[in-house]
Amino acid sequence: MLVLFTDTDTDITPSEAREFGYRLISMPYSVDGKTTYPYVDFDVFDAHAFYDMLRAGALPNTSAISVEQYRNYFEPVFAEGNDILYVHFSRAMTATFDAMDRAVAELKTRYPDRAFYEIDTKGITIGSLNIVKEIGDQYRAGRTAEEMLAWARDEVDRFAVYFFADDLRFFKHSGRVSGLAGTMGTLLGIRPIIHMNSEGKMVSVGKEKGRAKAMERLVAYVEELGDHVADHRVIVGHSDSREIAEEVIALLRRRFGEGLRIELVDVNPTAGSHCGPNGVGISFHAVHR
Repeated sequence: MLVLFTDTDTDITPSEAREFGYRLISMPYSVDGKTTYPYVDFDVFDAHAFYDMLRAGALPNTSAISVEQYRNYFEPVFAEGNDILYVHFSRAMTATFDAMDRAVAELKTRYPDRAFYEIDTKGITIGSLNIVKEIGDQYRAGRTAEEMLAWARDEVDRFAVYFFADDLRFFKHSGRVSGLAGTMGTLLGIRPIIHMNSEGKMVSVGKEKGRAKAMERLVAYVEELGDHVADHRVIVGHSDSREIAEEVIALLRRRFGEGLRIELVDVNPTAGSHCGPNGVGISFHAVHR
């Protein structure tokens, strides 16, 4: 039997994970020295409370999980005689997968007949979520690990993500985005436009003055790059900025039709520690990222 894993950095909730057949790995964040594991230390993510804490001045940090923690997730599955497919957020964004590799190597010496597969979504939050759900659809339809891996080789780079940030303190604190001008964001109303590139890294691709222009810019990317958009989920994510996200959804429906399959999600707290509050992004199927 094949067992699916994903992680909380993909924005999936425990109920959705169960729906698609995933087991969920919790990726932590820390505030004032206190480390929190999503959906382990709480059952429901209170996005408003979390992002209000950031608005009030908190600057969270994130950290890798240990070899032992990965071992604890994976060993019971191997011990039961099952194989694993882990659909995860971008390797290029973290050192946590070095610990995972060591844990898997150890476990393979004990369980040499077991297989461990992985799909690097080369994204985080909504970009990863779109791929996680596509793989989940295939898993429920009975596709094999090899078939899902083959799909991923062709399709991972065809799920684009573009978003804008409202406050660059958080990106500057984490150092996770390349190409951000040092003064960007200090000017009133300037919002950087960021995307996930084909290396799985966040890159600044421009800026807009004002939210209205930033929203139009996001939708323009869908128009420019979109490929069979209506045949796939369009996921709009926000960091406690639901009204802005709903305006983006209204723009998408006007451009692409009311039948567009749009999902609205809260950006998870670990990723939100890097982007801060009031951000909005779109993930869609594209000719390229």
